Amino acid sequence: MRSDGPKSLDPIRGSTVYENRCASQVYETLLQYKYLVRPFELEPLLLEEMPVQSEDGLTWSFKLKQGVHFQDDPCFAGGMGRELVAKDVIYSWKRMADQKSDSKVWWIIKDTVEGFDEYHEQQNAAATFDYEADVGGLKILDDYEFDVTLRKPVSRFLWTLAMFQTSIVPREAVEKYGSKFGLHPVGTGPFVMKEEDWQKGVKLTYRRNPNYHECVYPSEHMPEDVEAGFTEAAGQRLPFLDEIQVEFLQQDQPVWLKFENGELDYTQVPAEFYEQVFNKRTGKLLSAVRKQGITGHAVPLMDFIFRGFNMEDELLGGYTDKKRALRQAMCLALDWDELNEAFYNGLNIVYDGPIPPGLAGHPEGGFSPDAYRGPDLARARELLAKAGYPGGTGLPRINFHMSKGRNSKGQSELMARQLKEIGVDVNVILVDFSTLMQTVDNKNAPMFAFAWGSDYPDGENNLALFYGPNSAPGANHFNYMNAEYDKLYQQIVQMQPSPERTAIYAQMLDILYNDCPYAGSMGRTRFYLVQPRMKYFKPVETFENWFKYVNVVGDN
Repeated sequence: MRSDGPKSLDPIRGSTVYENRCASQVYETLLQYKYLVRPFELEPLLLEEMPVQSEDGLTWSFKLKQGVHFQDDPCFAGGMGRELVAKDVIYSWKRMADQKSDSKVWWIIKDTVEGFDEYHEQQNAAATFDYEADVGGLKILDDYEFDVTLRKPVSRFLWTLAMFQTSIVPREAVEKYGSKFGLHPVGTGPFVMKEEDWQKGVKLTYRRNPNYHECVYPSEHMPEDVEAGFTEAAGQRLPFLDEIQVEFLQQDQPVWLKFENGELDYTQVPAEFYEQVFNKRTGKLLSAVRKQGITGHAVPLMDFIFRGFNMEDELLGGYTDKKRALRQAMCLALDWDELNEAFYNGLNIVYDGPIPPGLAGHPEGGFSPDAYRGPDLARARELLAKAGYPGGTGLPRINFHMSKGRNSKGQSELMARQLKEIGVDVNVILVDFSTLMQTVDNKNAPMFAFAWGSDYPDGENNLALFYGPNSAPGANHFNYMNAEYDKLYQQIVQMQPSPERTAIYAQMLDILYNDCPYAGSMGRTRFYLVQPRMKYFKPVETFENWFKYVNVVGDN
């Protein structure tokens, strides 16, 4: 893993891909993505069947899969994991509302379930959070069946049930381990992990869950999966592996050396090593690499790479014409094509707006005439003067926060140079990714950078990043507030995909273009190399519970 690893494995405290990947091996959600099918589709995981929707679109009926047990752990009587029941689902969802438990994920379920927002408000205002209090829209019928009634039809609802933050946890473990629960996960997943298996910043080890409920390798696949060998294991019991070790490496050089030495079974290809293994013109793996039995994969990401502004910051935030002009000027000073060529071999897609390529709402050709995409230094200087800082005179130095490692230093220096050309001085602060996210969540980063991978294949997810009530520590890391935008967002969450819905997306993008709460954006294609002994790995970054499908045969 090309980072310092997760900060917590408690699902309600997770917000990054690293926490997603690590938590998803121990915990499970009601639904999951079909492993081999593209475009992405959902299927039952902890459910017996897909939920059934009422005619009015408001009530969903769920039936849990029987015989699913939590992993053995001292938190249970006799140390034996008990069966998962409907009460566990409702408890886990209520934890999302519990601010006293440092939940960062209320934004996922907010404004969705009948009576849940009122429960959230009442319980967080009370001296003690009451998990037994009723929520009108959550009704347990028996141990395996429950109904969920929504406030209004919500198109994203089923997608959220595959997000790792909605994983099901046992109350016994939360109460026994308290503040250490994030270090001591107990779920229903294919792998188990003990506290001593996690060396912070170094390595994390998983071991097979001997009592994992019956799940088999899928038979549903795409035509190209046959030649790739991904279909050979159809029908076999999961998981295959007895042990998995995840190493945390923030610098790319050691990652690359370990892969070359056969110490890593797969790697993402750092941009600076791309031409050592791929032909830049054709995108195909070089013959010398193929002869080693190594396979290569290109995975287009639902990716939103940006430079964000904290809209509550005294200098960079605000909504007056002068405040907007400062952000607009900075956006026009940035050259994303130069960044793409310098650090991504020109292989990324530079585009306007936060909605990635391939999703409804992505502007045609990735371009909008209303966006403040640079470089346009003459216009940037005019806007900087309009903001009250001609040539940068009087403008304080701006603190810019970014995670260290990989090529972050070079990227931040390039950005600082580009901004300096119009008179904007930036102080680059490089920190561990976990520290970066904590700083952003605490609203202490005036300007920051990271990438957002869509949680599900719908542009609504990306537009939620700017919905006012989702402000930090929610997904709205920009702390952006615009009443007109929020009203349109409340409208689209009730709509099914349609041309009318996409037209509203365009209105929302126009508002964002004008306010400039971020600069960007860019989407990556991630390139993977896989050693010959690693079988059935179809690289994907939309979901992270793929460890259970992977096998190792022989030695490198």
